[in-house]
Amino acid sequence: MDLSNSNTAKNLADAFAGESMANRKYLFFADVARKLGMTDLAKLFRDTANQETEHAFAHFRLLHPELVVEDTATLSDAEKQALAARCLELAIEGETYEYQTMYPTFAEQARTDRDGGALAEFQEQEAESREHAAIFRQAAHRFGLLTQIENHHAQQYTEALHALSGVVPQAKAAGADPATQKWMCLQCAMIYDPVTGDPDSGIAAGTPFEAIPEDWSCPICGATKKSFVPYAEAVAA
Repeated sequence: MDLSNSNTAKNLADAFAGESMANRKYLFFADVARKLGMTDLAKLFRDTANQETEHAFAHFRLLHPELVVEDTATLSDAEKQALAARCLELAIEGETYEYQTMYPTFAEQARTDRDGGALAEFQEQEAESREHAAIFRQAAHRFGLLTQIENHHAQQYTEALHALSGVVPQAKAAGADPATQKWMCLQCAMIYDPVTGDPDSGIAAGTPFEAIPEDWSCPICGATKKSFVPYAEAVAA
């Protein structure tokens, strides 16, 4: 059944997005309930999240029937490789959209909101406007950080796709100069670049990772400084 360019295809995509969002949202709620000591409520949220996952998978199978596998034993090695390649292609497509279009657009909009709406409101409600401006500034910063993360994800998927065809990944190494050596969070893949620092957290541009206070935490996920490792980048041939 060809669903391309149909309202049903759009509805399935929207339903997939909705169910996927519900899954992550309920898992977040489950974590809140767990921290509050409400184990039964936490279990309810987790169980519902798992059900939403099944709903999302059902929608995704209709959107991408080429990825539905009934019996892997019947597949040739070439067919298995083609399926894996298709998964990677879709992953690259999504991550590339996020770092090239989505997050840069969101960051620019956050700056516009900060400089426009929030500052205009400042004339009447100074305290509230300051809070809004801070939120928009933080959002712009976070979207910028996420742009780097999604770029990193896209690069990883691209390497995996090339590896399926026997292409040897380009050699990588961590930089030796502390002034430019990047570090990556193992929990969320946020990349700290000393060239830009983390101004919103009080870390000035040009601050090497080793010079960051030990109580600093990842601005995306809150992981401690100890959760970061040197970020290896492709070595120029």
